[in-house]
Amino acid sequence: SLLVVVQRYHHHRSCVVSRKTVLEPTTMVSLKLQKRLAASVLKCGKKKVWLDPNEINEISLANSRRNIARLKRDGLIIKKPTVVHSRARVTLRNEAKRKGRHTGIGKRRGTANARLPFKVLWMRRIRVLRRLLKKMRDAKKIDKHIYHSLYLLAKGNQFKNKRVLLETIHDKKREMAEEKALAEQAAARKSRAKARLARKAARDVAKAKTKAAESSD
Repeated sequence: SLLVVVQRYHHHRSCVVSRKTVLEPTTMVSLKLQKRLAASVLKCGKKKVWLDPNEINEISLANSRRNIARLKRDGLIIKKPTVVHSRARVTLRNEAKRKGRHTGIGKRRGTANARLPFKVLWMRRIRVLRRLLKKMRDAKKIDKHIYHSLYLLAKGNQFKNKRVLLETIHDKKREMAEEKALAEQAAARKSRAKARLARKAARDVAKAKTKAAESSD
């Protein structure tokens, strides 16, 4: 199995030849072809191919991909395990950064505008304000005239956030209510005055008629 093959690979790397062992002189065999074919069969780079040094003679006889595949099944050729590149430290640091650590003056390389562009801040703010205005207009809480005037004020950087815009909307609505109440009061006064004048004119006409009747008698 793959586990046995990997254990064999690690066992071979950890073994140390004893000084008392007498090594027989052997001739070096070029395994460039076998390594290239093994890389093709294992679908990896040549650096990832491990050839069993104890079976060099048998490996050197393999001159086709089919033979290499057989040696792979036998465990004489294996693909080295992937080298671990741990991101644990990066994850820990990113978690700390989310809390605000490691982001002081000494850690900043770009300008404030480069780190968070002013245009992006403006886009976020104006979109929030315009969304609120549209929502209130659709809900009939403000009419199209208030909407248009406040839209232009928002475009002119009049409101720094949604709270200020809401306060302005309430002020505008209160002013309009007061103006409407004053207009209604003025109209009522005007109608009362007109009615009074009409009554007075009617009395004057009646007096003139009675005087005319008396004088005729």
